[in-house]
Amino acid sequence: MTRVAVLGVGKLGEALLSGLLRAGRSPQDIVVTARRPERAQALTEKYGVEVVDNRTAAKVADVLLLTVKPQDMGALLGELHGTVPSDRLVVSMAAGITTATIEAALESGTPVVRVMSNTPVLVDEAMSAISAGSHAGEAHLALTEELLRPVGQTIRVPEAQQDAVTALSGSGPAYFFYLVEAMTDAGILLGLPRQVAHDLIVQTAFGSALMLRDSGEHPVTLREAVTSPAGTTINAIRVMEDHGVRAAMLSALEAARDRSRQLASGG
Repeated sequence: MTRVAVLGVGKLGEALLSGLLRAGRSPQDIVVTARRPERAQALTEKYGVEVVDNRTAAKVADVLLLTVKPQDMGALLGELHGTVPSDRLVVSMAAGITTATIEAALESGTPVVRVMSNTPVLVDEAMSAISAGSHAGEAHLALTEELLRPVGQTIRVPEAQQDAVTALSGSGPAYFFYLVEAMTDAGILLGLPRQVAHDLIVQTAFGSALMLRDSGEHPVTLREAVTSPAGTTINAIRVMEDHGVRAAMLSALEAARDRSRQLASGG
């Protein structure tokens, strides 16, 4: 079986590690790296995996999952320079870091796949967009999808679209939580206890997401099914339109995309 190394195990790396093990991989087929000794010990005790340094991981694993934060990628690539054989698959989970940046630090011809995932990886419901670098082919993309399948769904996109993906789904959970926060406050304003408002909104959101995913209907069709003539819903929607909620969302995602581009260029 393919041996996998998870480099820089934080929350994202641990979620991937846990998913790989739940999918049936043996702890002996996985190595991990961690910055702090106490973190390394905790990972070994909890998952039974071997903790090594980054350079050793590069030598013993077939696939390297880079799960460090974007600001730590430069230091990690500096450690890996000259130690990663060109037949290894390198999968980067760092936002804003291009495959070209990673390829430039590694042996010529090393296949690199870029992934933009999101925080629902922690509950096995991530949306992960994957893009091939210059030397990654179908087999590398398929292997990446196999590794990510236990923690959610995947979609393939050209790397040029990754900044848009970051804005839409990478940052997307934060928009959802922001909306839930606002609706909870509205429920309190309308006289509901906070917990009641929270429970109402969370289950409504969960059920609505399932309908959207499983029905195959366009969101406009589903919204119109709730929107009776002269009813409560259309009055609420009119107010949201008056306040430019749709326009604000468009502008917000453009701002997130632009910031992703800045990060990719070192800004």
